[in-house]
Amino acid sequence: MTIERNLGEQPLARLLIQLELSPAQLVRASTEQLNHKMVSRATKGRRLTPSVQGKVLRALNAASGREFQLGQLFTYGPPPRAIGE
Repeated sequence: MTIERNLGEQPLARLLIQLELSPAQLVRASTEQLNHKMVSRATKGRRLTPSVQGKVLRALNAASGREFQLGQLFTYGPPPRAIGE
């Protein structure tokens, strides 16, 4: 089973524009180890682990002062588990 890793631009990219936030502001707002490369991959649609998705979500919530949910940032959920895992 092959999992698609490049999923196209994500809603997160549009939210950053609407909120007038830069990727650097997300990195600065994060209290976790979030870096620019993670944010770049998140906006471009590179499949992220649930842990990194959570870091991006929490940083966006901190930077914007709003409460977003993962479904508002990404068009995909966690990767499907292989049989036997």
